[in-house]
Amino acid sequence: MKTTRRVRANKRLANDMLPVDIVLHPSWWYAHAGITFDEDFFFHPKKRVESERRMEQVLHERFGQYGLGTEHDRDLPMIGAVHNAAGFVVAAMLGCEIRYRPDAAPEVIPAQAAKLNVDPERAFRSEARRRYERLRDQLKARYGRVLGDINWGGVLNVALDLRGQDVLLDMMDEPEKTRIQFGHLAEVLERFASGIQAETGTSSVSVNRNVRHLGSPVFLHSECSHTMISLQDYERFLMPIDAEWSRRHRPFGIHHCGKDPHRFAAAYAKLPRLDFLDLGWGGDVALLRQHLPRTFLNLRLDPVTLVRQTPEQIRATVTRLVGESDNPWLTGVCCINLDQTATDAQIGAIFEAVGELRCKYAAEAGTATGPR
Repeated sequence: MKTTRRVRANKRLANDMLPVDIVLHPSWWYAHAGITFDEDFFFHPKKRVESERRMEQVLHERFGQYGLGTEHDRDLPMIGAVHNAAGFVVAAMLGCEIRYRPDAAPEVIPAQAAKLNVDPERAFRSEARRRYERLRDQLKARYGRVLGDINWGGVLNVALDLRGQDVLLDMMDEPEKTRIQFGHLAEVLERFASGIQAETGTSSVSVNRNVRHLGSPVFLHSECSHTMISLQDYERFLMPIDAEWSRRHRPFGIHHCGKDPHRFAAAYAKLPRLDFLDLGWGGDVALLRQHLPRTFLNLRLDPVTLVRQTPEQIRATVTRLVGESDNPWLTGVCCINLDQTATDAQIGAIFEAVGELRCKYAAEAGTATGPR
């Protein structure tokens, strides 16, 4: 590992060295804690608080030695499911049907709209929006405040929910109209996320839990579906939105959970500022660091591969990826959606590897590791 680093940290993020976190898939919670992910889990105020407390308690009992479950003894009025990757509310506000299952995140049923026609004001008058507002108001009436946030998705993600894959043809056949509609979607998303952050102080813990370890709330735009488009289409249709948001919202981040974030590295480097990049497994970490020397790289482990690995193999993977990122102050580690087959030993290996690396880097620098 290299010990000479051009940039030590991003002062806006104010993070400790190598923050680490996990998200367990609903199937894990259903199998190991008996939690069901029906509509009440997301919208009934009493069950909302009880479920989050139960999840914290389970994390404390099984993984408390790694710093998880610290809120197990408190009732917290969480507006959204911050222990899950569940981005569906904005799609519902825009007219998509949502289906709930006991052991999975809510499923967004694509609306298959004849054309992309986004009306921001109508979205905020929708029944889905009013349902969120009722939950918020009930929690505030009972607890005096609301906490947490709701996964707000991304421009192309939601466009696909509304129009299906035909939106990719729209980008070629009607580029100017599509740009306008993407702008309307951006307006909805920005208003939604900013409104929650004004209420709770955060907008993106439910996008990736590792942001909770940072000193400032990250405005984290989900770009899961960008694996489906070319670099040129990103620069034509979506990069202008990211650029504008990066000017208005600091810290600004991009969530690219696909296996090819490095394909966009040169474009991401052109943004006015990219404070945080949540990059999918399979991404070329070293190439991304070359283009983004000042960006916090949040390294996502592959949950499908991890459950087939030994703890030793997991520790080796973490060590390799962190080494490729080449700056422990601008690097985080996470694994999202570990299913019911993940063992405690496999999960523990993630945290143990990070702990070992913190000690190593701290010894090299002659500093204390600091808190998680």
